[in-house]
Amino acid sequence: MIRTATLTSALALALALPAGAAEIPIGHLADQSGATSDVGVPYAQGVADALAWVNRKGGVKGERMAVESVDYGYQVPRAVALYKKWTGGRDKVAAIQGWGTADTEALSAFVTKDEIPYVSGSYAAQVSDPTGASGKAKAAPYNFFYGPTYSDALRGMLIWAAEDWKAKGRPGKPKFVHMGGNHPYPNSPKEAGEAMARELGFDVLPAIVFALAPGDYTSQCLTAKNAGANYAYLGNTGGSNISLLKSCKAVGTDIQFMGNVWGMDENAAKAAGEAANGVVFPVRTAAVTGGTAPGLTTAAEISKESDAAGTVYRPVHYYAGICAALYMTEALAWAKDNGGLAGPTVRKGFYQKKGWVPARMEGVCVPSTWTESDHRGMMEVHIYRAKVSGPTDGALADLMKAGTIKLEPVKTVELPRKPEWQGW
Repeated sequence: MIRTATLTSALALALALPAGAAEIPIGHLADQSGATSDVGVPYAQGVADALAWVNRKGGVKGERMAVESVDYGYQVPRAVALYKKWTGGRDKVAAIQGWGTADTEALSAFVTKDEIPYVSGSYAAQVSDPTGASGKAKAAPYNFFYGPTYSDALRGMLIWAAEDWKAKGRPGKPKFVHMGGNHPYPNSPKEAGEAMARELGFDVLPAIVFALAPGDYTSQCLTAKNAGANYAYLGNTGGSNISLLKSCKAVGTDIQFMGNVWGMDENAAKAAGEAANGVVFPVRTAAVTGGTAPGLTTAAEISKESDAAGTVYRPVHYYAGICAALYMTEALAWAKDNGGLAGPTVRKGFYQKKGWVPARMEGVCVPSTWTESDHRGMMEVHIYRAKVSGPTDGALADLMKAGTIKLEPVKTVELPRKPEWQGW
C-alpha cells in the first residue's frame, strides 16, 4: 500500500493492495515543490518505485510496506511535524526515507532517541559518525545514506582538479572557491573542502554566496572572475546552478565548475545548454541510463511502476533513490529473520554485509559498507563530466540518444577512510 499526501504526475505511485494488507509502516519525505524539487522529484520517484516494486514482489519477507510519501516542500517544521505523526501513534514507522540536510540534521536527535533508522537524501558528513567518537559531530547511530559524504565527494573532485591543473601545465597555484547558498546543505562540506584544497596546494578564495533559488547571478560570476578563480564548487542543486552557469557564461568566466551530487544531471544540462558543457560532478551509482550494467535491467523493471510504457528518461538521481530504498528493504528483511522490526535490529541489518550491493542491482549500486563505528557507506567518488554539443531543445531522451548531451566518466577516486575525516 502506498499512501500519498500529494498526488502529482511526478510521484505517481500505482500499487493497489487490499485494505489492511500492508503491515510495515514506512515514512517517506519528498521534496516535490520546494527549493530542491528539481532533483527531489526524480530521487523521490526512484524511492517510491523501488518500494512499490518490492511490495509487488511480495514485500519484505512476505509482509507488505505501508508507505506514506509526503511532499514536505523542503520545510523543516513540516518534516518535524510529519516525523511526530509517524512516531507518535500505535503504528510507529519501522524506518524513514528522508531528504534534505537541514531536516535530516534537525531530526537526527529524534531518530536516535526513538531508534528509527533514517535513510536520508542528505549526505552531510555531520550525520556519518554513529558514535560521536570523532569529536567533529554529534553521534548519529540511526542515520544512513547511500553515497559518499558531501565532504568526501568534494575531496575526490579536488584531487582530480589538482591533477587536472598539472596536466594542463598551467603556471602558479590554482585558485579554488566554494559557491552556494548560506544553508546547511551547501555549507556542509565547505570547511572540509577548503582545508583539502589548501593541503593540495590551492589558493582558497573567499566563499561566494548565491541562493538556492534561480536568479540573476551576474555579480557573483564577476566576483569569481575578477578574483581569478580556476575551480569552483557549486553547492546548490541544479535549479539555481543553471542560473549561475548561464550568468557566468554571459560574463566570460574561465572556470572549471564542480557540482555536488545534486548540482548537475541530465535535466540541468538540458536547461543550461552550452553553459553546462564541461561541468564535472560526482555520480553515486556505477552506471547511468544507456549503460550495460546488469542492474539496469532491474532498474528498468522498477521504473515501470510509474511508467508502464518504459519510455520516461531516468536521470542519475532516480537510480540513487532506488539504491537507497533497496538497502533499507534488505535491512528490514534481515531484521525480520533476526528478532523482528524493532529499530535496533533494523539498524543491525545495515551492518551485516561488506561491499554490499542489493540483489539484482549489480553494476548500478556501488558496493557499500556500514559499520557500528562508521556510517560512511562508500569512499569511492565517481566523477563524470557533462558534455553539451549543440542546441538542447527537444525531449531529453532524444538529446541523450543523439549524443547532444552526454555524461562521460572522468575518474574514480578511491579515498582513504581517514578517521579524522569522519563527521567533517
